[in-house]
Amino acid sequence: MLGRIGASLKYLGERIGWARSLASVLLIAFLALRIWDPLPLELLRLKFFDIYQVIKPREINSHPVVIVDIDEESLELLGQWPWPRDLIADLIDRITSEGALAIAFDIVFPEPDRTSPDLMADKVPGLSEATKEELRKARNHDTILAESLRRSRVVLGQSAYNPRGLVLREGISPKAPLAYIGQEPGPFLLTYPELLPNIKTLEDAASGRGMLTVLPEADGVVRRAPLIVRAKDTIIPALSIDVLRVAAGQSTLLVKSDSIGVRSIVVAGAEVPTDPNGQLWIYFSPHDPLRFVSAKDVLEGRVDRKRLENKFVLIGTSASGLFDLKTTPTEPVMAGVEVQAQVLENILSKSVLNRPGYAVGAEVWLALLVGLAIIFLVPVFGAFRVFMLGFAITLILASVSWQLYSRANILFDVAFPLISSFGVFLALVFTNYFREEAQRQQIRNAFNQYLSPDLVEDLAKNPDKLVLGGETRDMTILFTDVRGFTAISELYRDDPQGLTALMNRFLTPLSNAIIDNNGTIDKYMGDSIMAFWNAPLDNTEHAIGACKAALDMLKRMERVNTERAGEAKQSGQRFIPIKVGIGINTGECVVGNIGSELRFDYSVLGDSVNLASRLEGQSKSYGVPIIIGSQTANYVEDEFAMLELDFIRVKGKSEPDVIYTILGGDDLIMEGGYVELRDRIQTMLKAYRHGDWGKALVALQACKRADDQFGLETFYNLYGTRIAAFLEAPPPDWDGVFTLETK
Repeated sequence: MLGRIGASLKYLGERIGWARSLASVLLIAFLALRIWDPLPLELLRLKFFDIYQVIKPREINSHPVVIVDIDEESLELLGQWPWPRDLIADLIDRITSEGALAIAFDIVFPEPDRTSPDLMADKVPGLSEATKEELRKARNHDTILAESLRRSRVVLGQSAYNPRGLVLREGISPKAPLAYIGQEPGPFLLTYPELLPNIKTLEDAASGRGMLTVLPEADGVVRRAPLIVRAKDTIIPALSIDVLRVAAGQSTLLVKSDSIGVRSIVVAGAEVPTDPNGQLWIYFSPHDPLRFVSAKDVLEGRVDRKRLENKFVLIGTSASGLFDLKTTPTEPVMAGVEVQAQVLENILSKSVLNRPGYAVGAEVWLALLVGLAIIFLVPVFGAFRVFMLGFAITLILASVSWQLYSRANILFDVAFPLISSFGVFLALVFTNYFREEAQRQQIRNAFNQYLSPDLVEDLAKNPDKLVLGGETRDMTILFTDVRGFTAISELYRDDPQGLTALMNRFLTPLSNAIIDNNGTIDKYMGDSIMAFWNAPLDNTEHAIGACKAALDMLKRMERVNTERAGEAKQSGQRFIPIKVGIGINTGECVVGNIGSELRFDYSVLGDSVNLASRLEGQSKSYGVPIIIGSQTANYVEDEFAMLELDFIRVKGKSEPDVIYTILGGDDLIMEGGYVELRDRIQTMLKAYRHGDWGKALVALQACKRADDQFGLETFYNLYGTRIAAFLEAPPPDWDGVFTLETK
């Protein structure tokens, strides 16, 4: 099984590229993560929605809901909570008389009022029988409150929180039956194991009963409120829903659901959308003091009738000591009763936030499409262009999400698609980075022994400059070889390690001269080196670089010979100086990876290469350390002091070529001795090529007299021998070209 998976991944990587394959796998992982939807991802989404509410909270245009607040002042005036229920009854009667549409308690009365006179008769010690009898005749506070409930439209709150394990009565059911369209909603609803009701006397008298429990999300923030829940196997509407039902005189609640879950609840002629669990997404406004009136002011008759008339009235507390405080997206602390009021306002103003059932599917598809687009585009257009395109897409998606929120109250999460697509983008970028870094390292490993460090780094940073597999370009080739190496090696006949050390000693400076002048070392052939310029990186001054390298080689070898001479003198050994011959030629070549499928090297081929090798071999014959071809000379004639040597046809070539030697750099060009010698040699060569042997011989003698610093004795002897031979036996069909018989 693992083998098949590995083979599949390998096939995928080879077909679409490893970067795209990795990004595709990461995208699939992101989509699976979204379907799983772990808590951290859910909280991220919720925080994203919170930002919207902070930026644009719900506007308050009216106050259809009023909170009668059992605040700190009321507790200070009327005593600690719980208050006697005849006082609560008085509060209800006063609110009802002011024309309230309906009243709801964000409070539960789970036990009988212990302050009722009839209960006090048996609990207060030291009372006389007469006093007890009088107390028993007094009206029960719960009865008084029940009568008040019957005279008004009141919904009592029930809680799913049973802090003291109170023994609950059986058979608790909502005041109004539930009807539903579609699937039975019970399996989808939030379910609580307990239900804390009010005492039966009060619940029988009340017009409605509703669940007031609103639980925060995992981060402690209230964002949703259940409109219908299941507790102890009983489906119960929320306080906000039942107070609307009571105000509208409706006898039944309608729940719409499907295979996904609850879709909406119909109450008072309005269809309220919910999430699949029957919860309403609350569109919060900031805390508003105008929602509140103090309970003591109501009891004292100091509240304007207009504040309560035709309003939904919630009775609850903002007192911190009663611990009914919540955190919302817009407020760090908000009274629980104000949360209930905001739920009612959401429904009445039709400003409920909606997270439609298709939202998750749309978000997953959006993440998939954006991710696939990035996977396709990054390798084609490059990371920067796609990043800018992604930035534009981010702005567009964020704008669409914001417009859905601000205009239609729809919550659509673009945070996940953007995070997943950015993750895919980073995967592609880093994969390409590591791949390019590996390619750079491969290039460094391949060329760091043949190129200067600067060129290697430039090539590593710009691998597109490297064209592998064969490329035709104009190049300069250099061959160098040690003269008389056989005689030198005989000194180390019994010391092969010493010979190896000697080779390293002179090959190192020769190699450094090439690298320091931006050349590429092709190969080592015993005591010989082949190098070239203008590959793998472009170098418009390739001929100049090769000639500078040749002069640098001569200087370095002088230092090596000076060191060796001193060492030989100290040890009493025989000293043979190391001399090198250098051939340089410029022309069209093919450069690239050359070899077989088993082994190949980055090398150069072409007729110009062969000529450079022949020129190096002729440096001994002409007695000069450097010989360059005519094309090289054309490139560098203004940069170096050159002397023309001959017009020759090397063995194996039909076309002749003019060859030159280099005596020094541009500092020598204007020197009088060099200029005089150059002109005399040109005079000699002109006579020589015209077959005027006598004039050529006279000119040659003049050259010898003019040369007091360049040491061209071998060159003069070569021409002296030729001219003498031609005087005795002039060559037939002389065209000025001397054909070499040896390489």
